[in-house]
Amino acid sequence: MQLRIVKVLGDLLGYAVTLEDAGWGVPATPRPDIGLDFPQDRQAALEGAVTCWSTVDRRDLFNLTGAAAFSTPAMRWLANPADDSAPHTGAARVGQTDVVRLWTAAAEAQVLDSRYGGGHWRSSQVMACLREAGPLLSGTYTAATGQALHGALAELSRVAGWAAMDAGDRAAAYRLLIQALRLARAAGDVELGCYVLATMSLAAFLAGRCVQAAEMASAAYERGRGHAAPRVLAFCKLAEARALAKQADGAGAGAALALCERLLSGIRPGAHDPEWISYMTAERLATDSVEIHRDLGLTRSAMVWAERAGGMPVGRYTRAVGIRAAVVASAHLIDSNLELALADGNRSVDILSGVRSPRAHTYLHDVADRLGQWKDEPGVRDFVHRVRTELPSVG
Repeated sequence: MQLRIVKVLGDLLGYAVTLEDAGWGVPATPRPDIGLDFPQDRQAALEGAVTCWSTVDRRDLFNLTGAAAFSTPAMRWLANPADDSAPHTGAARVGQTDVVRLWTAAAEAQVLDSRYGGGHWRSSQVMACLREAGPLLSGTYTAATGQALHGALAELSRVAGWAAMDAGDRAAAYRLLIQALRLARAAGDVELGCYVLATMSLAAFLAGRCVQAAEMASAAYERGRGHAAPRVLAFCKLAEARALAKQADGAGAGAALALCERLLSGIRPGAHDPEWISYMTAERLATDSVEIHRDLGLTRSAMVWAERAGGMPVGRYTRAVGIRAAVVASAHLIDSNLELALADGNRSVDILSGVRSPRAHTYLHDVADRLGQWKDEPGVRDFVHRVRTELPSVG
């Protein structure tokens, strides 16, 4: 699969045009706010995206990514989620084949991320695609092709942003997700923008900003109604439920989960159902529901959801299955069931030891922290040692 992505990149690199040739130079020292703005003007937005993608992997970027980072982008997208289409005249000619290649790279990178984690996001094929986006965006294309191109690059930036978030690089993740939202607007694709905003909600949730996360997910759902497929709207509601559960809002989380389940169960064959969110299944809903109910202290319900999530294949969703096992272990500890907690905790280490994901590993460190009262038990000492020694670091 990786070889296929490399071939895609090789084809894309056939455009022997540099960013400087396109008139979009990359500054030697990036501005501290680079990638955090959301220009109203489309051309300025495209130029800003290219500069961001070319510098976002630098470790000297300032981490100006507090609670306000998503506020202006979200507000501007909600007010106007779709630019008008327009053709572009430039150097290389861009066609539908180029767009398909970009979507293929994004889809394959999404699979690799779920299997192996986002730890290598800086050197990933997705980032290589984004760094070479300048010649494509400055090329010649019709209005329809331009919208499709912007949409493909929006998804690439979203995938890269989520990988960076998984690796704990919030400064880069926020910038990549903001560019994804702006490119979705340039694409005139409200559905894709709704998906990106819900992903941004999850990023805010992971950063501990649960009020903002719930509001963003709810807004994405409301803006997407009438535009987005049921699976996309279900994703919004699942993100909202996670944020509400962290705020101990059981009623709100339960209502969001119920609507998510109805949306998924109502999908009919032949209906509009984008491939890029095909992972949003009943098993994914069940997996996240384990954590939601654990956060609400409803451990018995968490176990019921864990049973329902059992069909998710570990080979395809390695990180998610490993995280679920760690969450189940923590739920057992709430019930003071040490034996079962250690069994699920060790299973989680088995699964996640080959995944470069500080986000996933945090769940296991949380389990280890919860074992304080049993610290002298031999099984506990062995488990804590495994957590500290077997989880790969991300450099």
